[in-house]
Amino acid sequence: MILPRPQFGSAAPDLYPVDRPAVFGLLERDGRLAAVKVSRAGEVHYHDLPGGAIEAGEDELQAVVREFAEETGLIVRPVERIAQAGQYFRRSDGTPVNNIGGFWTVRQVGEDAAAKVEDDHELVWLTPAEAVGVLRHDAHAWAVTAWLRSRRT
Repeated sequence: MILPRPQFGSAAPDLYPVDRPAVFGLLERDGRLAAVKVSRAGEVHYHDLPGGAIEAGEDELQAVVREFAEETGLIVRPVERIAQAGQYFRRSDGTPVNNIGGFWTVRQVGEDAAAKVEDDHELVWLTPAEAVGVLRHDAHAWAVTAWLRSRRT
């Protein structure tokens, strides 16, 4: 099934953002979602869903597992691809990109503190409402809302 892909953000007319394949995970525990609080020198702190760029030779499944481990130290297994979206933004080096990719529900299967290599990322647990309010990217907030709506019975 092909899912529709909404586009969030806007590209500046004088810039040419590069399409960047990406993937993000939604891990729920006790009614809260895993997120990362990113703190970099000279920048305002921000929150993202765990995930990021898909590296050469990876697929979404491999990338979401790797990104989760690098950012949180949690070992996860993908469960279901629930959404896809694009998000224009500027990377920390100023490069304009368009993250295009999937959002997966994941299940925690372990923890490995040594796998967490991104020291500027802190694992935090947010209620879905908190997540929608604080996530940096509109695409992430939209994915949380899509996840919540998919759980309605």
